[in-house]
Amino acid sequence: MKKLQLTGITRAMAASRRAWVFGLAMAAMGVAHADTVQIQVWHTLSGPNKAEFEKLAKQYNKEQDAVEVKLRDFPTQAALQQEATAAVKAKKGPNLIQLADNHSPEVVAEHKAILPMYQLLAKYPIKDLNWFLPDTASFTRDGKGRLLAFPWMAEVPVMFYNTTLYKKAGLNPNQPARTWTALQAELLKLRDVADIDCPYASSNQVAVHLESLAPVNNQLYASNSNGLAAAKQAPTMQFDTLYMRHVSLMVSWKRSLLFTAYSNDNKSDALFAKGECGVLTAASSAFGTFNNTRGLSFGVAPLPYYDQVTQTPGRPFVTGSALWALEGNPAAQEKATAQFLAWLSKPVVAAEWHQRTGYLPLTEAAFRASDVSFYDKIPGAQQVVASLRAQQVPANARGFRIANYERIENALNAQLTDAFDGKTPPVAALNNAIGQARTLAAQR
Repeated sequence: MKKLQLTGITRAMAASRRAWVFGLAMAAMGVAHADTVQIQVWHTLSGPNKAEFEKLAKQYNKEQDAVEVKLRDFPTQAALQQEATAAVKAKKGPNLIQLADNHSPEVVAEHKAILPMYQLLAKYPIKDLNWFLPDTASFTRDGKGRLLAFPWMAEVPVMFYNTTLYKKAGLNPNQPARTWTALQAELLKLRDVADIDCPYASSNQVAVHLESLAPVNNQLYASNSNGLAAAKQAPTMQFDTLYMRHVSLMVSWKRSLLFTAYSNDNKSDALFAKGECGVLTAASSAFGTFNNTRGLSFGVAPLPYYDQVTQTPGRPFVTGSALWALEGNPAAQEKATAQFLAWLSKPVVAAEWHQRTGYLPLTEAAFRASDVSFYDKIPGAQQVVASLRAQQVPANARGFRIANYERIENALNAQLTDAFDGKTPPVAALNNAIGQARTLAAQR
């Protein structure tokens, strides 16, 4: 009996020691956790691009224990901004938020809640950083070329095409049309030979059929050098014969069942992903969805141009969204935010983001680090991205500055849709768009 009692005491003492050691370990973990700086990143990514961002955040958190990144996603930009406004007012704002390009980044940067990126990086520099986009591109930069936000989601409108359907129509999948006239001939074959009901579809129709139509054809989108030049009067749209020609052509394609789906969101992307459409013009970030779609073979090409207008096509506007830093957070969080951005800037990380999502490379090193075999799988992808590398950007392609552009874009979209739907003649729709844009741009 005594032996049994001693055995029980021994076991109890051993258990007590284990509990004591475990308590010390947990306490040590508590100290380590207390030293970890947590930063909040709010975004509106969805689908495969959201999954990729979440994967990178988890990888960063796993690689080190000084900073913990917490992501929070929102269904819309409006929902994010509403929540961010309330959080900033309560002095509980996140450290980084994703904001779409409103073509007035200086106005955003002037908000008291915003910490311009060049100020944050002046305190905590990212070593050996050579951006992919040139300083002359106005996306996320002010008039002095200073970086206002982290261009993590920079994109351009491009043309995707289904290589399987191209082969079925007897077309060369390695040589897609470069002009709108040549594209019409390809669409006719997709309709008549491949026998598909959706030869051509378009997402982001304002960016494709109005905004970038100008720089791709080496023209200005608006007066005052696209609003970048200082002037007393607000810039106005310049929808000349180029626009009349183009919108009229799209209307004729609609009537001929060549152009069957269009919107200013990304609804048409789903049709292309299903293999229902032969050609799609959309944002380059749609690549993430297409690359994760089984059975879909596709290529990428620049937006078509009109050889009657220019002999050499120009480059489209770079737009998209970016990560903006917020003011008012503790110094430790500012430093942690910069550390996370520095990690995202690493060539291997930024290259993976570019290759998985279709967003432009963040840095020149990220472009060079991109696997050639990756580009080889997607016809035309490397040529499109290489054409946007850091170099002097023509004045007509540096971007544009127009006040109240979010409201203007809605008006442009409505008029464009009415024209495509046959409700308003192309010339009347363009004139209506010019008048509405002029009124909205002049409002303060």
